[in-house]
Amino acid sequence: MQIPGHIDPVPVPRAPVARADGRVDLVGLSKTQIREALLAAGLDERQAKLRAKQLWHWIYNRGVTDFALMTDIAKAQQPWLAERFVISRPEVVEAQVSTDGTRKWLLRSDDGQDYEMVFIPDADRGTLCVSSQVGCTLNCRFCHTGTMRLVRNLTASEIVGQVMLARDGLGEWPSQPEGRLLTNIVMMGMGEPLYNFDNVRDALRIVMDGDGLALSKRRITLSTSGVVPKMAQAGEEIGVNLAVSLHAVTKEIRDEIVPLNRKYGIEELLQACADYPGANNARRITFEYVMLKDKNDSDEDARELVRLIRKYKLPAKVNLIPFNPWPGAPYECSDPERVRAFSNIIFEAGISAPVRTPRGRDIDAACGQLKTSSEKKSRAELDRLAEEKLAALG
Repeated sequence: MQIPGHIDPVPVPRAPVARADGRVDLVGLSKTQIREALLAAGLDERQAKLRAKQLWHWIYNRGVTDFALMTDIAKAQQPWLAERFVISRPEVVEAQVSTDGTRKWLLRSDDGQDYEMVFIPDADRGTLCVSSQVGCTLNCRFCHTGTMRLVRNLTASEIVGQVMLARDGLGEWPSQPEGRLLTNIVMMGMGEPLYNFDNVRDALRIVMDGDGLALSKRRITLSTSGVVPKMAQAGEEIGVNLAVSLHAVTKEIRDEIVPLNRKYGIEELLQACADYPGANNARRITFEYVMLKDKNDSDEDARELVRLIRKYKLPAKVNLIPFNPWPGAPYECSDPERVRAFSNIIFEAGISAPVRTPRGRDIDAACGQLKTSSEKKSRAELDRLAEEKLAALG
């Protein structure tokens, strides 16, 4: 059942929709959950423990999706497993490659929902931008994804599945700690990760497991628009790097462009950042700041940003993001000279403020552009367009 409209989804657990064929998907299950699934299917305790360990290795170290290829599992048992379990991947609806090498996949779930992921290659790293929800509820005005309605949370299987699919596409099996193309993960795709806390936590624990995908928590960043009550819990239970979509330094402007600010204001958000477990100069909090012409890009804004970071004694860096336009967007990107001047003020205060190079703009894969091509205009977007039209006429 789809959730209508833009809502504040205080997480209400919903059981994942069972597969039509009745099989249990092993991707996204913890080692303990795999063992429990095998027990429930009829294996005894000793067999279930052994098989769970073997399956975990084949799934996350070898990338195997076919039980018949698991050479240390008895041939007689392989069909038994295949009848009851599946090792899935998301369905790829479309795969695009940008002129700068950025890749974007449009994916489809078993229940027909579309979502996207992006891989950004650099000389020294390769970053996978992972989605946590189908759509988004936050309605940030500069973000194309925010014009979609929230449909549902992605499951742990669907979140881990994005990483598995990217590893498939990059030819990175068997899993090795060195020489990887996919070195970093950012939970910055579609959706607000902290509104899907349990599934994001469970998925990232599998990604970070030393016997599994074995990606260090220092190479994973979770981005939030400021769901303050969940931030400390994320630090304690997940422990990855934190990025905060700040985008403005005054209540008036942030209320407009990040409506969540009306619920959790800037001061409350920055205090939560100061309290975030594990934040220090070696693991700084990243503030994402999209540059909007004549909206949040003045020298005064830059100086206020410095003041706030100093006030809360935050180990921070600021990522300045040139606004990525999309059809009907209500803002323009700040001029390059204005972005440089803004950056310089922050740098001169001793705070790192690099300007992010837009990647994948030609395939709508850049920051704030993710929106499934099959999505129709949401009710909120139609209402907003009508308001802007009336304002223009008035």
